[in-house]
Amino acid sequence: MAATITERYAAGERDFAGADLTGADLSGADLTGADFSGAYLTCADLGGADFSGADLTGADFSGADLTGADFSGADLRGADLPRADLSGANLTGARRSATDAPVAGYELVTVLART
Repeated sequence: MAATITERYAAGERDFAGADLTGADLSGADLTGADFSGAYLTCADLGGADFSGADLTGADFSGADLTGADFSGADLRGADLPRADLSGANLTGARRSATDAPVAGYELVTVLART
């Protein structure tokens, strides 16, 4: 499934809303500006992936490896991040709502823009 996503992205597709990518290996993938709203990315390997400017609203990242991933400018409002490893992830300018659970290891006031 992961190869299909990267191939579809390379072909110009950007709408992956609601996709079930549980356990997928998308490490290092360039997914800039893609729509993964409501997607299931539980336990996925997303280390080093580029989600800058992506729509990740309501996506489920439970237990995902997000080490070194780029979420700059991404919309993470309502995204589930329990047990996700965000070590070294870039969350500069990423949007989270004030009611979202805190992201462990990140100070929401200074790193994430609240909307």
